[in-house]
Amino acid sequence: MIATLFVAACALSTGAAGASGLDGLEAFLKTAKTGRADFTQLVTSPPKDGQAPRAKTSSGTFEFARPSRFRFVYKKPFEQTIVADGQTLWLYDIDLNQVTARKQSQVLGASPAALIASAPDLRALQADFALAAAPDKDGLEWVLATPKSKDSQLQTVRVGFKGNDLAVLEILDSFGQQSVMRFSSYQANATLDAATFQFKPPAGADVVRQ
Repeated sequence: MIATLFVAACALSTGAAGASGLDGLEAFLKTAKTGRADFTQLVTSPPKDGQAPRAKTSSGTFEFARPSRFRFVYKKPFEQTIVADGQTLWLYDIDLNQVTARKQSQVLGASPAALIASAPDLRALQADFALAAAPDKDGLEWVLATPKSKDSQLQTVRVGFKGNDLAVLEILDSFGQQSVMRFSSYQANATLDAATFQFKPPAGADVVRQ
């Protein structure tokens, strides 16, 4: 589910080997004012009633302009669009012809989107997350982010960097569902049209405001 993108958390062992992970996150927040990438997302649900875990794969594109604006376009297997315009978070499900609108200030604080797209700096993230360096793995530097709110739908979020480039986002929610988003063709400080982060509900779509 696309909503999985906005929940997260995980367990960590801190050590000198992972100390650069926080440096990578800080450098990413400071130097990448805009960016675009392709992504693939694998969502795995925990086993239920003796059945094997269920896995779903999706793919699309991601663009952001810091702070507080981003756009995720899911192209396969179902078309969905998420746009944050600085005030409102829009979710458009093309198959359902339905648009859901929420105030960004109410939903993005302790979210994975805050980690990679909307937060302006490390201090802003630390208001909602406990941040710690995690050991290097798979050639990447990792940061573990644990939401401070006891009511969060997330357990943990892990972000992997290759140098200053965003590479992987791993999300574990409170129901045990894991989402792994891998980014490719990443371009930092790409030139993005302002219209990228504007959204107007299509004519005839059902609009739900929450």
